[in-house]
Formats: sequence, structure tokens, C-alpha cells
Amino acid sequence: MRVTPSRFRLVIAALIASSGLSVTLLAHADMPSTPWGAPSRAVVSRSDIFVGQPNILPSQAMPLGNGRLGAALWAAGGVTIQLNRADTLPGRLSPGQIVIPGLKNMIADKGFTARLALFDGEWHQAGAGMSARVRVDRDWDRLIIDVSGANPDLEQTVFLKLWAPRAPRVIVQQNKVMLAEHWLDTKLPGASGLPFGSLAAMRVSGRNILPLKIGSRTVALRFRPMLDGKFRLIVAAPAFDGMGDPVEIASKTLDASVDELASQRWWNDFWTKADLIVASSKDGSASYFESLRMIFLYASAAQNGGEIPGSQAGVADMFSAVKDVHFWDPAAFWAWNLRMQVAANLSAGLPELNEPFFALYRNNLDTIRRWTRAKMAGREGICIPETMRFNGVGVEFESDELRPFAIITHSCDGTWSSTSNARTLTTGAEVGLWAWETFLKTGDRAFLEKNYVLMADAARFLLAYQKPGEDGLLHTHPSNAHETQHDVIDPTTDLSAIRMLYPATIQAAHLLGRDTELAQKLTEALERTPVLPLMQTHGRPDALSPAAAQGPGEIIAPSFDFNSPARNSENIGLEPVWPYGLVNQDSALFENARRTYAYRPFRNLATWSNDPIHAARLGLAAELAQSLYALTQLYQAYPNGMADGGGGSGEFYIEQAAVVALALSEALVQDHGEVLRIAPAAPMEWTMSGTVFVRGNARVSVDVLRGVVSEFRIIGAATHAFKIISPWNDRDVVESISGAAAESVRTEKGIIDVLVEPGKSYSFRPRDRPPYSHTIEQDTLGPASKSLGRAAIGLGTPCCAAPSDYDPRTSDR
Repeated sequence: MRVTPSRFRLVIAALIASSGLSVTLLAHADMPSTPWGAPSRAVVSRSDIFVGQPNILPSQAMPLGNGRLGAALWAAGGVTIQLNRADTLPGRLSPGQIVIPGLKNMIADKGFTARLALFDGEWHQAGAGMSARVRVDRDWDRLIIDVSGANPDLEQTVFLKLWAPRAPRVIVQQNKVMLAEHWLDTKLPGASGLPFGSLAAMRVSGRNILPLKIGSRTVALRFRPMLDGKFRLIVAAPAFDGMGDPVEIASKTLDASVDELASQRWWNDFWTKADLIVASSKDGSASYFESLRMIFLYASAAQNGGEIPGSQAGVADMFSAVKDVHFWDPAAFWAWNLRMQVAANLSAGLPELNEPFFALYRNNLDTIRRWTRAKMAGREGICIPETMRFNGVGVEFESDELRPFAIITHSCDGTWSSTSNARTLTTGAEVGLWAWETFLKTGDRAFLEKNYVLMADAARFLLAYQKPGEDGLLHTHPSNAHETQHDVIDPTTDLSAIRMLYPATIQAAHLLGRDTELAQKLTEALERTPVLPLMQTHGRPDALSPAAAQGPGEIIAPSFDFNSPARNSENIGLEPVWPYGLVNQDSALFENARRTYAYRPFRNLATWSNDPIHAARLGLAAELAQSLYALTQLYQAYPNGMADGGGGSGEFYIEQAAVVALALSEALVQDHGEVLRIAPAAPMEWTMSGTVFVRGNARVSVDVLRGVVSEFRIIGAATHAFKIISPWNDRDVVESISGAAAESVRTEKGIIDVLVEPGKSYSFRPRDRPPYSHTIEQDTLGPASKSLGRAAIGLGTPCCAAPSDYDPRTSDR
């Protein structure tokens, strides 16, 4: 949400009051002159993670990161921090763990408190008269830990360690210690042959510093704090592939001067760019989901600053606290588990966080083309493997470390056995469509020129795969309905991809003046592409669905092989609704899609479940709220706001928070199809205010009071014509342009037409409702964890204090 002097109406006062928070309201005159500042801190800080007792377990670790270096922090042994990078491939091996035993007194204090401050990207903890501030430097890949209140006469030892079977080079210098390791990616299926490595180093600002080697995998620094009780520990973990001198590389990062406010500035600027949403409801669920969305945006920024995505299978790999354990192949990327992250970033106006996603496929384009020719009968274009190794080959290898036996599968391989993604054909189309969606929203022609090849080559492949049948239509067979149906004819995913990618590629080619012949072929193929498959309902409908949707009738099938068994728990019949956007509220199949949702076979299953997103797209507000609640109860198991995806590895999953983030945006504003929809799925008991990034490089801000839109605004950075479905039906609407006097708006069949010009704001409200006063809350919320049913964010204070006269020597005898 863009907090400007014209943002945050009294609807926010109602929101805050209904949430029970202690706030101070600032009038318009008290607002800062800049678009952001204190108000943005207040909004973001509502979702800070509070810890009222030591988070001593790895499962209670808190995330930090600068996009390239990630860290997980918990209170074991005083404080333990695991370093993580995305480029220590193929195993995504940790550069190491730091342990600070000298902070044990801090965590032994019953008055211990800690907070992950999202707006500053920092961790703060205090106890026993000591405090610690931890952050990951934005300019250099290093962790900075500032401690105050330490006993200057008490010797401290800080450890940096690895574990078996790691075999690092141990380096001990006058005031530094390091662990360096390097290897070649040559041993596993699909190996790249490239060099990789890990490097971690420490130095401390203190007195009487003594570097130590402790065994073959552990180093330490022994020292005394400064006389004022302070010390600073800097831990560097820069990129390293074994091709340079580790001492020189580490020292460059360790010894660089520290800009005390650089990280805070970056994070503060980040939040000024983000489009935020605040929400409240009597049951507390809406504000809880608000926090999950905020935590997702924070984590997404903390993991997506490198050349490849920080998450590879919906897992928050950059914040791992379980050493080198990975349940899913850490060298491979699942597009299915990245899609909701890409969409959530984009809806929040943060397209730059998706650059590693596009770079992953763009930088491997030649390899993907070779793989496609070799594995898909010489066809041109690209069949992007649904499970793709970082070097562009469609190999997924699951070791036997956490399984009874090792597993290997291929994606985009016509010669492979019928398995999960062997013939999933649509990943390239989805990647291309995300590129097109990004262009439509940003208007960035340079971005389109750079990524158009992903669209065109994906279209070329699908065109080459379509074959004419006896009915004169073009069919795809054998093809997978993702992982749910194998080797069927005309999966709904294929038909949706073709019907959306081909027109987008034609438009992009025309805009860029390229591929005239390809555009003509795609136009002809569209006319011969089958319609979506429909089948009769079976089973019991979701009782929350509208009565009309619960009745018998036709639903969208996963493919034209109606009796093909389900191999995974994906609701393929809803893929045309999202992510493809082929079916919307203006489509002839809209009621069929609603019925498909009501009869969906897999309800709220898996951390990647798209149920809330589908409910939003279908205008099912109550179902959206229920699904968000159900998924959070089932999977959001960790106090850092992340989910447990199963497998027993203890890894954090980020994909569920991404689903929440996207669903809230979709509930507030939708811009797929030909029109903008305002609050099409806002639950009736919710009060919301927020902003969503839409096409035409514009932002739409909406105030919703208990499910009813009070006002909405559009601010554009480019000239763009919008058609908006009025959220007030037949009521008279007035428009105010950049604060001018309100004038009546002419609507045609409930459609508001507005030509947005750069730099102007356009506000709309019903004529019979006066504008609200401008207000915003100051965050005065004390340390407190959040809870929703069995789910919780943060940790509460210790539950059970003994009476003051309790004597354990006699009281229990």
C-alpha cells in the first residue's frame, strides 16, 4: 500500500479498533511530506515477529538475508546462526554455522525478549542486561552482530563450524578464521561439470583476540569485549567456487568498512516500493493473514537477489536451519512451486524480485533447446522441464538420504517412462506468460525484448507438438495434465496454455516487429485448438460453495481422458482460472468453473494448494477466507510464519505464505480479462485497505469496510485506459482527480471508463457516502506473538511462573 497524504481513511481506524491494537491516530496535517516515512514503518511493523522466550530449537529459527546470503537464527547454545547461499550447488551446502555461547546469560533470563523487525530487516534480542542486533549487510555478503552489555572481563569464544562429511580447508590468521571448501559438479545425474564451493570467515572487534583451530571442521575466536561491554562479530560468506584465493576473497568482504545504516536504508526503501495490504476481522484471521503476506514479502526480498531463485521447490532454502539436509533435489527447480511466489511479487509491485526466476530459464536457453531436441524427437523451440536442474537439463535426482532408495526422473522427455513430469509440456508457456504479464504491468519494453524469446520458443515447441486428428483439430498427445494425469490427450493445462500463450506471443511479436511467420502459424493453430474438456459432476460438493455451484452439471475436466487416474492431488480443472486466466467472470464457462471448484477432488491439500487463489478469481469470498484458514491450520507450523511441507526434514516452506499473499491481492483487486474488478472477493466480515499493482503501470488502492467498498483510487505512471466494474452496482459514483472537487461519473452498464494520465490520482466513491478523513496509525503494540487456532507467529512469554515462595527442595515432597 502506498501511504501518501491521501491514503488511509477512517476505515483504518475501524480496522485497528476491531483488531484490538493500541494505536495513535495522526491527522492529515501530521502526515510526513514524503510518500513514506513513519507511516510505512507503522504499517509494516504490525507484522513484526515477536519472541517472548528463547527460540532454542532449529524449528524456531528466524530468517535474515540480503538476497544473496541468507541466515537462520535461533537460541541454541547462546545463539546459533546457519549461513545459506543459493549458489553452493548442486547440494546447496551451507557455508557453516556460528555459535555464540557468551549469550547464554541473555537467553537464560526469564525477561528475554526478541523481535524480527521487518521494516529494518534486523533481529533484536535482549536479556540479562545484554542486547544483540543482527543483520545481513546489503552491500557485502556478511552477517554483522553487535552485542552490548557484555562483561568486559569475561572471556568470550565464538565458533564457526561444519559437520561430517564436509572436508573444509581450515585457515587461521592473526585475527581471522575461515572454512573454505570447493568441489566439481560431476557426480550426480545431469551434472554440469562446473566448479562450486563454500566459504565462511569471522573477525571480531574486541580485545586480546586469539584465533583457534578446533578440529578439522571448526574454528573459533577467543577474545574479551571492549571496555564498554560491546563487541562486533562480522561473519563473511561471499560467493566462492575454488578458483581464487579464499583468504583474499573472504578478507575483502570481512574488512570492508561498515555503513551502519546501509541495510536499514535498503529495507526502508524496499517497503516504500511495496504495495501493502492491512486487514482485520472479528475472529482475528484477516490480520493474521496480513502478517503472513508481510512476512512473505520480507522473505522474498531476503532470498531473491542472486542469479537464481532463492527457493527451488517451494522451500525457503535460504533460511534453512538443518545443516545440509534437503528433502527435494536441491539442484532442481519446480516451476509449480515458484508460480505463486512470482505472482505474489508482481501483485505487490515488486517485479524485480522475479528477475532470478526469468534469468534461470533465459541463461539456460541454449541447454534447454538442446535438451528439447534430444529428448522430444528433434522438435524446435523449448520444452522447459517442469523439474529443471540449475544447468538447464530436465533431471531430478532424489538421494536415499531421506528415502528408502534413490529416485531419478526426467521432465520434458518423450523417451522416459510415464512419470510425474516426463511429458508436462506447459512449463515453458507458463514462464512465457509470466514474462508477458510482467510487461503488461510494467510497460518495460527492454524487459520484453530480453524475455520475448522465452515466449516465442515455448510457443514454437507447443506448435510443433500439436498434431492433427481425424476431427481436423490439433491435439497434444501423449501429454501430462501436470503430475495428476499421465500421457493423456489434450490436458486442460495444454489447452489453457495454448489459448493464452499464442495470442500473447502474437501481440509481443507484432509489438517488437519480429516473427511474422510464427505469428501467422500461431493464429492458424488457435482456430484448430480444441475447447476445454467438460465432464459431469461426481462426488460431494464443497458445502461452502454457492447453491447453484453445488448442483449437478458439467465441470472442467483435467483432460479428454475422463477416466485417467489421478497421480497427484492437483485440481487441474481449475488451471484455466489461475494461473492461465482463460476463464474469468466474463467467460461462458464461468459457472462451470464455479462448479468445478465446488466439486474439486482435492481440498486444501498441500502447502502449494491454489484453492484460495481460485476462490478469489471465482468471486467466492467466504470460500477464500475458509481456505486460507484451513491451509494455515494444516501447514503453517513454524513461528517464523513458514509452513511444514512434510518429509520430516525440518525445512521451512515459503510457498504457503506466497499463496496467502497472492490471495489477499486477488481478493482486493483483479485485472485479468478486459476489466478491473474492485474487491471481487473481499469477505463480508473483513475490513481491508491496500494497494495492488495492475496493468498499465498503475496501482489501485481500495478501502473495504466489512466487505463493502468505501472508496478506491488509481494512480498511474503511464497513460492507460481502464474499464472498471463499479463495486456499487447502480449507485451514483463521483470521481475526484488529484484532490479536485468531486464530479459525477457516467457509467455504462455498471462500467466506469477512466483514462489515467501519469502523475494524477483518480478517486471514486458513491455519491451518497462522504469522503473519510485521512488517518494513519502509529504502532505502539508491545511484544506479543500472534495466534490463529493452532497456528502461531512468534513465541509467547513463558506460560508458568512459580509462586514467589516456591522452594523446589521442599514444596514437591
